[in-house]
Amino acid sequence: MTIGYRADLPNYAGQLFTADRENTPYLSMIGGINGAKVTKSLSFPITSEYSLTAVAQPAITEAVAAAGPPAPKNFTRGQTHNTVQIFQEGIQISYVTQATMAQMSGLNIAGSKNNVGDEKDFQILLSLQKIARDVDYSFLHGAYVVYTDENSAFTTRGIVTAAVSNTTAEGGATLTKALFNAALIDAYDNGAKFQKPVIFCGAFNKTKFSDIYGYAPEDRNYGGLNIKTIETDFGVMGIVLEPHLTSSTILVADLAVCNPVFANLPNKPELFYEELAKDGAAEKGQLFGMLGLDYGPEWMHLTMTGLATS
Repeated sequence: MTIGYRADLPNYAGQLFTADRENTPYLSMIGGINGAKVTKSLSFPITSEYSLTAVAQPAITEAVAAAGPPAPKNFTRGQTHNTVQIFQEGIQISYVTQATMAQMSGLNIAGSKNNVGDEKDFQILLSLQKIARDVDYSFLHGAYVVYTDENSAFTTRGIVTAAVSNTTAEGGATLTKALFNAALIDAYDNGAKFQKPVIFCGAFNKTKFSDIYGYAPEDRNYGGLNIKTIETDFGVMGIVLEPHLTSSTILVADLAVCNPVFANLPNKPELFYEELAKDGAAEKGQLFGMLGLDYGPEWMHLTMTGLATS
């Protein structure tokens, strides 16, 4: 944990901006951190799945039917599961830093003021944003590692990582309607239900969706396209820009089966800030939570990887 000293946290006049993407679309659309389900263990079950036999027309004679009961047939079940992981950030701000919030650095004009009213609150807010971005990324791309001992980092499996039944490697091909339809057909044939499907993609493929599904308005004073919803043979699908997807990947996630999960700590919310013991002239605390992703049956989703990005 780095202590926030006055020299390291200068105060400036001017409106606060960052070029970093602060939005977390996938996390927000599945309920956010505060919409999480609860688990009382680090690992949690996602599904218990079974398969039926292939469809066929029975051909049973009277003699066979009358001879006695048919041979028994049993349908076995399996289980998929995931794990939560720790998200933790430390904050420590010196008393000197907190006492000098009105002391400005850089260019100052008469009447200028510090737009950060409280350094500790500001650092907590940005740490929360960092965690939200890390959760969004982990819920998309996370690698599955279970807890083994106190020295092992256990991590949650993301939906892109999990969706192995319906993933296609496009080999640098440019997104077309035919290519997208083929991916939808394959997913449907593998059992996808398309109950609440949402398309997540990067900036380039967002423009490709507008190109292939849009049509120009008949107006000399208005032009351009921004397709946010498309009608397909498998249902209506929203299109969302997701900054934490690789630009060559498209994810179609069925949000009907996606939920955040957090490990229950008695008398604690999903993600919380708590003060830590002082050991000097500084305030110290931490943000802490253990969260994972319940993505439902992985065959409910699809991914297209290796698409063209220019």
